[in-house]
Amino acid sequence: MGERDEPAAIGRRVQRLRVERGLTQRQLAEPVYTPAYVSTLEAGRVRPSDDALRHLAGRLGVAFDELATGRPARLVTELRLRLTGAQRTLAVGETETAVEQYAGLLAEAEAHGLVEEQAAALLGLGECALEAGEPAGGRGYFERAEARLAEAPLPARVPALRGRAVAHYLAGELRYAVYLLESTIDELNRGGLHDPDALLLLYASAIGPYMDMGAHARAAQAAELALALAPQSGDPALVARMHRSVARTLLAEGRLAEADASLARAAELYRGLQLRTELANCHWMRGYVYAQNGELERAEQEMREALEMLSAKRASLYSSQVTVELADVLRRRGRPREAAALLEEVLGGLSPERGAVHAAAAHRLLGLIAEDARQAERAEEHYVRALSLLERAGAAGDLADLCRLLGDLLRRTGRVEAALDAYRTGLGHRTAPGTTTLGPAPAPPPF
Repeated sequence: MGERDEPAAIGRRVQRLRVERGLTQRQLAEPVYTPAYVSTLEAGRVRPSDDALRHLAGRLGVAFDELATGRPARLVTELRLRLTGAQRTLAVGETETAVEQYAGLLAEAEAHGLVEEQAAALLGLGECALEAGEPAGGRGYFERAEARLAEAPLPARVPALRGRAVAHYLAGELRYAVYLLESTIDELNRGGLHDPDALLLLYASAIGPYMDMGAHARAAQAAELALALAPQSGDPALVARMHRSVARTLLAEGRLAEADASLARAAELYRGLQLRTELANCHWMRGYVYAQNGELERAEQEMREALEMLSAKRASLYSSQVTVELADVLRRRGRPREAAALLEEVLGGLSPERGAVHAAAAHRLLGLIAEDARQAERAEEHYVRALSLLERAGAAGDLADLCRLLGDLLRRTGRVEAALDAYRTGLGHRTAPGTTTLGPAPAPPPF
């Protein structure tokens, strides 16, 4: 027996609809049931079976679900249609409008007790918060979505889990973000729950935290797996719009199941559009690998492609991360002024509370550029700022490297004791147990 209201509520609904249609209890009951049964049902003294509700719904000219729950038959499908509209709004970067749409949908879904639709609206609000650079608010929405989906299979909970992990990452909690992502990947793959969409979301989201922790090999592997899993579609936005249009037509014709199927496909495609941020990270990762191999031209191409995928209206923290890496490539290609201009622009949009690791990376590069220009005092100033930011974020591997750079600079300028202090600080971070290492890699997907 499916979800339904209490007998008293159903009885009142049956009586109201019967009176509105001018039917007697006998006319409603025959030929299968008796007037006495309908009278008892309307009084709320009997819980009707599914067969009885189907008979009554047919006589009253309403859908089974509407009689059992009080929700209009089209309500759920219409809400899903509007949810895909909100997804599209967010996908094209209109975050404030998407927030209004999702908030309205959440209120309606809660009013009608629609759990799945509540979770979808909460996920949307969480994504809006991440796009707006508000990880704490986003985490709250994702936690609420997880709570709504507590009884759902793991693949259905992955978007909420991934959202929570990204929120922790953007707040500087790198190790916990990696733990959430890897434990979920491991549970999916070891449990035989191979879901390409879920895995793509998780692998792509792990790249940023891996890189900030210095786990470059694992980041490269995650990037290749994500790109292999990426759905192949020429223009997902166009196909999604087509599915929404088809769903509208089917809904108007009363073909609700088919409309729901089209909306499910549209929602999947809009999720793919939101994955542009993660897929951009994959191109950035490839660029990083090329840069490590000295293939600087190819590295610049990949990183510029990544930046192009990140709309100016969204994903500012991600684009900052890519921009810093691109600046490093430009510096190595002999274009320090262009690199410095990019870095100064990045620093204008970051703060110690928002994007500390990326701001530190920008200061580190500006320090190197200053050293190349024989501006030792300016270089030292940037290194010290970077150290302060990294200490707050707990990025131990980067701290060790920065201490080495600062120590070398101090030694070259004759301050040997200060240089030794910097080296000792770096060694302390390098050897601190558990700060730069990860546990075993999660189980690989079956392919």
